[in-house]
Amino acid sequence: MSGGRVSRCRWVVFGVLAIGYILVYFHRLCTAVVANDMMRDLEAGATLAGFLAAAYFYPYALMQIPAGLLADSWGPRKTISLFLVIAAGGSVLLGAAQGPSLAIAGRTLVGAGVAMLFVATLKVLTRWFTAREFPAMASALIVVGGVGSLSATAPFAWLSEWLGWRASFVSIGLATIAVAAAVWLFVRDTPADAGLPPIADAPGEAAPPAGVLAAVVTVLRRPAFWPLAVWFFFDLAVFFSFAGLWGGPYLEHVYGIDKAHAGRVLAMYAIGMIVGAPLWSFAQTRIGMRHKPLLVVSSACLMGITAVWAFYTGTLPLEAQYGMCLGLGVFSNAIAGIVFAATKELFPTAIAGTALGLVNFFPFMGGAVFQPVLGAVLEPYEVAKGVFSAEGYQRAFLVLLACSAAALLAALCMQERGRKA
Repeated sequence: MSGGRVSRCRWVVFGVLAIGYILVYFHRLCTAVVANDMMRDLEAGATLAGFLAAAYFYPYALMQIPAGLLADSWGPRKTISLFLVIAAGGSVLLGAAQGPSLAIAGRTLVGAGVAMLFVATLKVLTRWFTAREFPAMASALIVVGGVGSLSATAPFAWLSEWLGWRASFVSIGLATIAVAAAVWLFVRDTPADAGLPPIADAPGEAAPPAGVLAAVVTVLRRPAFWPLAVWFFFDLAVFFSFAGLWGGPYLEHVYGIDKAHAGRVLAMYAIGMIVGAPLWSFAQTRIGMRHKPLLVVSSACLMGITAVWAFYTGTLPLEAQYGMCLGLGVFSNAIAGIVFAATKELFPTAIAGTALGLVNFFPFMGGAVFQPVLGAVLEPYEVAKGVFSAEGYQRAFLVLLACSAAALLAALCMQERGRKA
């Protein structure tokens, strides 16, 4: 009887947190389909547009260490509920902004607010699911992120055409408040908080290091941590730069398609995440493949995709871009769950939140750095107000090719599980 109650309760907990995580990915990537509208209405050039989009990533990255510490100390439920309200306020401010400064402030609040969700959610999963189930649940979160990514493409393009981009962001802010309330009402940090017995085979608590700084030092001094972190920085720099900002303008400027059509093409990367995440999880948990060969294969494929974009920027048929975006989703963000599982294996549960927060810092710094870098690369190739040439996008994609090569090198330097780190 109690086993059935635990099972039902943990899926309610996961379901509510999953809805929150949809918003994380929506906010992360939604600027791609409205980038041209925002550049026009806010009178922002490519570099400024890059900083506007990256304003989400800087606070998101910097908040990952506090996110892990709060998940370990204050508790995931309180953390997620409070910071979702902050994100809601940022979304409303972004929609109301009449100039770049307020828009950047709003985007910054959104990034700081949703920054708390992923690590805190993983912390909850370590208590509600067994150690064997954890990699699959981490990958399930990536699938959920794919749904959020999908909502940021064609659906958001349609919403912004109907309401305008400003009213759309205000509406999303109001929806975010409703999700915060649901987290407070229905999520519990552990089965014990819900009056239920602990999950059998859930990882136990180990004695934590003495103090916050000691926990951070413990993570950073582990050599096996760094190839995972470097891989995350460069691999997700590619994904966030294209899917989160410059993919939409590239398709509109080079192929002459409208926002809705570009949104349909970009939706393929979200489908790639939804399809790819369970496949990578299956390869690890069912077939028994180790994380290193999986990440090497995915990184090599991503390098191939960026090479095609770099060398066939203006000549690749539009139909082929559907497959390219699908591959971007499969071979980049979809495999992130494997990295989180590999990171979790390196450290005791007592500092799991800190370790996951630290490794999760790096992908968002990658996005924060390279979104404006690509804008600066594009700026000299402006052929009309807010419109850039195919040559400019080719130069930008060469930067992404270099990032994917660095990610492949990091994957090759990773240590296998079970070997001394």
